[in-house]
Amino acid sequence: MARLLTPRFALLTAADLGYFTAMGIAVYTLPLYVTGPLHNSKAAAGLAFGSFAVSALLLRPFAGRLTDRLGRRPLLVGGTVLAATSLSLTSLAHDLPSVISLRLLLGVGEAAFFVAGFAALVDIAPPDRLGEALSLNSLGLYLGLAAGPPLGEVLTQLSFPAAWLAAGALCVTAAVASLFLGETGTPATGPNTKLIHRPAIPPGIGLCTALAACGGFLAFSALRAQQIGLENTSLPLFLYGATVVAARLVFAKVPDRVPPLKLGAIALAIIATALVLAAVPDMLLVGSVVLGLGVTFSTPAFFAAVFATAAPHQRGAASGTASAFIDIGLGGGPILLGLVANIEDIPLALATGGVLAAAGCLWTLWIDRPH
Repeated sequence: MARLLTPRFALLTAADLGYFTAMGIAVYTLPLYVTGPLHNSKAAAGLAFGSFAVSALLLRPFAGRLTDRLGRRPLLVGGTVLAATSLSLTSLAHDLPSVISLRLLLGVGEAAFFVAGFAALVDIAPPDRLGEALSLNSLGLYLGLAAGPPLGEVLTQLSFPAAWLAAGALCVTAAVASLFLGETGTPATGPNTKLIHRPAIPPGIGLCTALAACGGFLAFSALRAQQIGLENTSLPLFLYGATVVAARLVFAKVPDRVPPLKLGAIALAIIATALVLAAVPDMLLVGSVVLGLGVTFSTPAFFAAVFATAAPHQRGAASGTASAFIDIGLGGGPILLGLVANIEDIPLALATGGVLAAAGCLWTLWIDRPH
């Protein structure tokens, strides 16, 4: 069996850990910064937060094309440098338009780093261990997003500039790791690099439904916990995140042993069950753990299905196309479920997320049918 845990794999995972820890600091710090020192409303904080996703979504396909034409390393390094610049300069921003402008710049860096990172991972992972590579590498993302907010809380008690500058410094460490990683792909030549990798769209839709349901849970789990009288309203999110990390370590090899679309359909069925459980009184914590199990397999399964359709010179375009569905799912899911919650109540919104995941399961089974 080909070796997976190589120095290059470790450098890429270290870059992910540094980058996403910085993002975790920003997730915690931004709302407090906008509503505190900048004296703006919660709605303004939401606008500043969401503006980052706009530029990231629009530019992912272009980042994919550049990843194929220029190589992975220029976008990995460039994306982390842009992120470091955006986060560090936020410490000097004294009004909302400045913050939004810097968040838009952060979205550019996010598009470059995220798309090139997935393409680089597929380059360095043994083909028969791609699912395991996706599972283990994603721990850098999850651990970073889990560690970032507590670190941000400590730093903001010192000062807001300390938090922003620390986040920028972490992105610089990610840039250094990306430099030492070297180039993992062979830049494509000629006019045949695509902006959109069409074969990635059907599995991307399945991934989108999984993330839309998950995004709805992330948005409303604390409110649901408060609604049912849980003293620790962050406990559902903690159980969800801890389950994903633990299960990806324990079941890292499963995505290589089950056909990706079949595993994706199974994951969506588990996610649908989890959202319905979360809507039932006194079952929120059980639903949180079940959701973590579903998410453990969903992203590795669907990205494995996406990259199975792409030649080496198409991996950037495939990554850009598929990762755009991440933005659509994580952004659109909370909006859709929020409308349901506003009209009815949170349990119905969570159940609607379950229906959405079930529809994604049926879609995935349909595209996996024999032709």
